[in-house]
Amino acid sequence: MTTPVTPVAPPLKDELDIVIPTIRNLDFLEMWRPFFQPYHLIIVQDGDPSKIIKVPDGFDYELYNRNDINRILGPKASCISFKDSACRCFGFMVSKKKYIFTIDDDCFVAKDPTGKDINALQQHIHNLLSPSTPFFFNTLYDPYREGADFVRGYPFSMREGVPTAISHGLWLNIPDYDAPTQLVKPRERNTRYVDAVLTIPKGTIFPMCGMNLGFDRELIGPAMYFGLMGDGQPIGRYDDMWAGWCAKVICDHLSLGVKTGLPYIWHSKASNPFVNLKKEYKGIYWQEDIIPFFQSVTFSKESTTVQKCYIELSKMVKEKLSKVDPYFQKLADSMVTWIEAWEELNSPAKSAPAANADAKRSRPLFIFFHSV
Repeated sequence: MTTPVTPVAPPLKDELDIVIPTIRNLDFLEMWRPFFQPYHLIIVQDGDPSKIIKVPDGFDYELYNRNDINRILGPKASCISFKDSACRCFGFMVSKKKYIFTIDDDCFVAKDPTGKDINALQQHIHNLLSPSTPFFFNTLYDPYREGADFVRGYPFSMREGVPTAISHGLWLNIPDYDAPTQLVKPRERNTRYVDAVLTIPKGTIFPMCGMNLGFDRELIGPAMYFGLMGDGQPIGRYDDMWAGWCAKVICDHLSLGVKTGLPYIWHSKASNPFVNLKKEYKGIYWQEDIIPFFQSVTFSKESTTVQKCYIELSKMVKEKLSKVDPYFQKLADSMVTWIEAWEELNSPAKSAPAANADAKRSRPLFIFFHSV
């Protein structure tokens, strides 16, 4: 007699939201259905709020457009970018879950070298639930991974590691290049699958990409502000990098970890390099000042929470980077507004359904998890 197969419960099903920024119908979810359907989706619609965004049947979701953002945040809605994928951070703010996974709508399921579909979400969860080692580099990369361990000479006092706040995934096919690199390498594709995860060392910042990203909202959420970009701003396409620079220096200060490497997704569409250059060109100049600024950031001992760190960082941005361009004074002010809005929506007294009361919802009839 055959024993019935016990369904595998989706990991963190009730503790994780998937945040997707979009301007189009979400047909791409069909490919992700085996992995995403058990989870709650927060969709942030960019652009024209009167446009109807179609979501495939069977997904549990909330959909917010610009009118919703203005209604929920009031005057503080000014901190949420318009006509830029940075609008996704509104989803981070209204979520009530411990973990966030965010993905772009031109990203599909990739395959590993054996031809097996990669469950990117499951790998992000694994990364976030295992410790990081930012203070001492392990030459076998992630020592908590099956088949690996700490190498000879690794201090035993450091082997417990620290909590992982951010899991940064990578991409096959279209690399995450800036416009100048796109222009000189228009046909380049990433076909190299590196089977590795590593902790980014303390004191090292990195260019974070938001198209395949997981993070612990309770540990680092208030720092995951994707800046003031897009419509009405002199810069775009630096939103995720800004969040990455801010979050990394705060993680370093609070002894939290950031991992990068697996999982891979398949990035299907290269954006127009000439349009990108128009959005990026000031950032390409400014980053020569921005990066040294973040490399020199030191927080006071009073900054014991992410919010306190972020407010202190906003003051540094205003003081140091406003000399580069007046835009940074505006950005620093929006960083403060972001924290004010975050605390308003996430105060203990705020009831969980309040922000979500008018969002559009669809409930699945069933939820099964297909492990890979």
